[in-house]
Amino acid sequence: MNSPHTHNGTILLVDDNPTNLQLLFGTLRGLGHKLLVAKSGEDALKVAQWAHPDLILLDILMSGIDGFETCAQLKQNPETRDIAVIFLSALDDTDDKIKGLSMGAVDYIAKPFQAEEVIARVETHLTIARLRTELAERNRQLEAANQPILDSVGDGIYGLDLDGHITFANPAAMQLTGYPNDALIGHSIHELHLYARWDGSPYHFIETGIYQTLKQGIAKQSDSDVFWRHSGDHFAVSWTCTPIKRGGDVQGAVLAFRDITQRKRQEHQLREALAEVESLRDRLQAENAYLQAEVKNEGRFDSIVGESAALKSVLEQVDQVAPTNSSVLIIGESGTGKEAIARAIHDLSPRRDRPLIKVNCGAITPTLIESELFGHEKGAFTGASKQRQGHFELADGGTIVLDAIGERPLDAQVKLLRVLQEHEISRLGSEASIEVDVRVIAATNRDLVEMVEDGSFRMDLFYRLNVFPLTLPPLRDRREDIPLLVAKFLADQARALGRGFSRVSEDGMQLLLSYHWPGNIRELQNVIERAAILARDKVVPIAPHLVYSGIGSPVELAPASAPQILVDDDSFVSLADNEERYIRRVLEHTGWMVAGRGGAAEILDLPASTLRSRMKKLGIERDE
Repeated sequence: MNSPHTHNGTILLVDDNPTNLQLLFGTLRGLGHKLLVAKSGEDALKVAQWAHPDLILLDILMSGIDGFETCAQLKQNPETRDIAVIFLSALDDTDDKIKGLSMGAVDYIAKPFQAEEVIARVETHLTIARLRTELAERNRQLEAANQPILDSVGDGIYGLDLDGHITFANPAAMQLTGYPNDALIGHSIHELHLYARWDGSPYHFIETGIYQTLKQGIAKQSDSDVFWRHSGDHFAVSWTCTPIKRGGDVQGAVLAFRDITQRKRQEHQLREALAEVESLRDRLQAENAYLQAEVKNEGRFDSIVGESAALKSVLEQVDQVAPTNSSVLIIGESGTGKEAIARAIHDLSPRRDRPLIKVNCGAITPTLIESELFGHEKGAFTGASKQRQGHFELADGGTIVLDAIGERPLDAQVKLLRVLQEHEISRLGSEASIEVDVRVIAATNRDLVEMVEDGSFRMDLFYRLNVFPLTLPPLRDRREDIPLLVAKFLADQARALGRGFSRVSEDGMQLLLSYHWPGNIRELQNVIERAAILARDKVVPIAPHLVYSGIGSPVELAPASAPQILVDDDSFVSLADNEERYIRRVLEHTGWMVAGRGGAAEILDLPASTLRSRMKKLGIERDE
């Protein structure tokens, strides 16, 4: 997270707990920002008054005045009200968050917080504060540059009679409009200047505020009209019309106007700049939210474990394709580590410092997939209350992983093909094209060739994605990696549970090595997690019912607690016979009661449905 920064900000940390201050200081130290501390709300108000920090991290529960009151006083002071405030609190109640945000805070972080989350949010709001400062300075410079132009032109002044005819025109009016004096005097201002709007659509005189001034005797003003010049072009105008009265009767009016084209252009530039700030803020927030999601998921597949020839062959291909920009299609059964391989390709590529955005195509409804991938404009559909960037925009310059690519509907496949071909997207509700530089990695557990043949997947999209296919071996084809994976997952559980596991039992390891693993690495990880939770000693036993999921056609397993049964010639019986005999013994013990308290399923620690399935498979029936 400690990347170079182009802007060093000043951050004020406020907490009456020295431990919390030390933790925050340690988290933010090294980022290049100036850090100030205050141990109370009162001290925070004083420091903020003279230091003018860019950002304040403010604890809510403090002795003296609390965080809410401190924030309120900061916002009441003109010198400190523009400082961004982020609340820090162990209170995670929605009402408290709403209260904090309504008082003017920009964000709310609940304790205990993750260091990555604090850093991400701090950097986001410091960036936004910097952009606002730059925007204000740009506005000031534009105003300073344009003011001499406006002052040198001067205001045009017309005298008008009751019918709106010009009775007087000053030199500035003639200069602004391009009309000579004799072409103005006695002519209608509507016919000369106000006959049409800026787009050329007719403008009836009765609609103008000038007409209302003449008929009602009420002063009017506007900066939303244009005046047409003698040359046929027009300019944005700000005008004020004041009635001339005698004895309470309106005799005419004085119209003062000025050219505000520069101001309108400036406002347009400012709106564009604000839109850019809003867009960047939304992107930062989206990346921040994505980062938080990544932090929560960290550790699930944080490394690729294995020494098998099958895995090494895949990793060699990863080394070859990672430095390129080629599209990659990762093919493998569920749970084989497709996401981990995709991350390895990104981390080894020149795009490693840009976002890696992961999208589960199977988890997005067909009606929302276009909006999720390409974004949408405000009002594009019901509920689209604001503009939203899609995953492809967030991944610009980086990598996007399209997991479960075979689940995309055909109409969405067409738009994805356009991105791959033309490297541009269009938000939903907009025809404007946005160029994106995104590397695409697709992943699937389905047979795309078969889908192409049956018409459920586009052939042209398949060949666009299938530039560099990677086929991941299932776990049953790399059994020599199982001990290494077990060791890793057991170490993960030891850290998570605060336990001191050493290894799994020997018979348990044999069960793991003999099982067919339809769920692959993910299923193995889940088995180890369940076994670790149930374990009482450092050596973790693996019960047969934890291993067998009931999916597919497994290698026959004997219950770990089953006694070793020998035939007369002292040779071991098969695993299936061993299991069948043991289940029969338990059933005979329970009087062939399968379910319920004291039943065979409870003794074997199996679901009753699983036990009945095993009985049917092994041909176990009660003798009549």
